[in-house]
Amino acid sequence: MRRSALRPLAAALVLAAITGFAPGPVEAKVVLTFGTYAPDKPSAMVAQLRPTLNAIAREASEILGEDVEIKMQLVKGYEAGVALIVNGEVDFTRLGPASYVFAKEENPGLSVLAMESKNGAKSFNGVIAVHRDSDLSSVEQLRGHSFAFGSKRSTLGRYFSQLTLMRAGLYARDLERYEYLGRHDKVGRAVGSGLFDAGALEETTFEKLVKKGVPIRALKTFPNSTRPWVARAGLAPRVRDALRQALLNVDDRTALQALRFDGFFEGSDSDYEPTRDAIRQNPQFFAQFQ
Repeated sequence: MRRSALRPLAAALVLAAITGFAPGPVEAKVVLTFGTYAPDKPSAMVAQLRPTLNAIAREASEILGEDVEIKMQLVKGYEAGVALIVNGEVDFTRLGPASYVFAKEENPGLSVLAMESKNGAKSFNGVIAVHRDSDLSSVEQLRGHSFAFGSKRSTLGRYFSQLTLMRAGLYARDLERYEYLGRHDKVGRAVGSGLFDAGALEETTFEKLVKKGVPIRALKTFPNSTRPWVARAGLAPRVRDALRQALLNVDDRTALQALRFDGFFEGSDSDYEPTRDAIRQNPQFFAQFQ
């Protein structure tokens, strides 16, 4: 053995003689990276996610019998956030249903780990809201009126709300005007202030705005799938399976509360077939002639 190779061993033996401790094996550690985009301040997003990620790490550590650490990678912008998981730059993420469908198209190797539970269900309601004093009583009566949608990439704020309008026989050409306002709370406030005759937003946001005194009421509700948590392509099967089980085991309601859901269900790609269908039909909403 070369002298240079003996030096680290000799140093370790000297340290053991001085301290009384012999060097032991390095403990195994699994380091995972969770990625997402931050629509708000990054610090606010970390505060929301960290309690849940810590709970997932604890569960995964017990399942694997190894210490699991979950790091976070935040980026600005929706496209950059989806690219993280599509390109395999992070190990897992949380996506909106439409975002997942688009990401899966780009990278078929992505897999659903679990679906979020909202009040014990795999779905929650979207609301088409009108002003509290509006004379409108049905979706069909929105012909010739203005409408506020959420984000252009929103599952609920665009795809399912536009599908709901189509099922009532209404298309973009039938609206007096429409705009995409981004956030659900902006939609609710715009309808409440009379800037738009109707708008689509999440039921939870709708209820919060009503409690705050925003003068809106529900004209129609429609279902929307909860968010999937998604693993990158190529993640080691034992780690992927442990992560899936860890999500299903998490029951720390305090940790989950900041993200506005109460646990996880088993989920699969087929759970997002209704979302895929809404996206497929969406071009019809903008057709000039039927």
